[in-house]
Amino acid sequence: MAESENGKDGKSAAKRPKIDAENEKRNADEQSTDNPVVDFQLTRILRDNPREKSIFIHGKVKDQDAVVILEKSPFRQDSLPELLKTSQLKLEMQNDVYSTYQLHAPPQLNEIKTTVMCPATEKHIKKYLHQEVFLLEESGEDYRNLTLPYISGQSFSVQWVYNILEKKAEADRIVFEDPDPDAGFVLLPDFKWDQKQLQDLYLIAIVHRRDIKSLRDLTAEHLTLLTNIRSKGEETIQKKYGVPPSKLRVYFHYQPSYYHLHVHFTAVEYNVPGCGVERAHLLSDVIQNLQLDSSYYHNRSLSFPLRADDGLLQRFREAGKI
Repeated sequence: MAESENGKDGKSAAKRPKIDAENEKRNADEQSTDNPVVDFQLTRILRDNPREKSIFIHGKVKDQDAVVILEKSPFRQDSLPELLKTSQLKLEMQNDVYSTYQLHAPPQLNEIKTTVMCPATEKHIKKYLHQEVFLLEESGEDYRNLTLPYISGQSFSVQWVYNILEKKAEADRIVFEDPDPDAGFVLLPDFKWDQKQLQDLYLIAIVHRRDIKSLRDLTAEHLTLLTNIRSKGEETIQKKYGVPPSKLRVYFHYQPSYYHLHVHFTAVEYNVPGCGVERAHLLSDVIQNLQLDSSYYHNRSLSFPLRADDGLLQRFREAGKI
């Protein structure tokens, strides 16, 4: 027995601490790889939105700038019975028929959606920093003389869009594709939607064509593309999610957040940021306007909001437009 303890078994025991240490280091490395915010060091709060239960923060991850967005996930109807049954309640106040509690839900029912941009550029940081907002009215001439030269001179990368179209990224998230180079598009869920309930349904159709930056570039030549997106997008959403066209809001943003033509499909009940009249243009209205006048969006005035730190706002100021 003594020989067994001090012989091979003893050697094995002597090696075990080293092996355990290596395993712990490997697990720590894996956690660091899987969890990009484990080393996050907070610098400042960029924006806090209590109404939407979201916060935007700026900091460092391993000496690289990072922007992290934390959003409370929506309640799921199918999990409500489990939520009420398994959570702990702490009484705060009781008066007659009224009582308020702090509900402590189990982790699997208390998710926080986390979006990480790292390394974050100054543009990322400014995008989420709270700023005053101004509403501009841009004529067709303003677009050609002010807006177009400005966006052409900026380094607005859409490589991530090309990665999707070329199946280099997010290929498993695509729910439909029409590969036609002129009238085709891919349809995939927007990151704002966790795909767990239909009340906040949100998908994006990204066109294969790379020569259309925004609404301003559309003419009657693109009607086949637009009607194809509407019909096949609505058909796909009805088949896959059971949501009929009458419950969808289908629209463009102007100005868009990135300059590659894309269409938003959201549930009508979902009051998503950017769906207001100052920025959203219904796809059905765009189609009808182009059927009436091929140059409609080349010439008409369009209004859109700009933040105080936006370089385009400065261009309009210098031109005496605001």
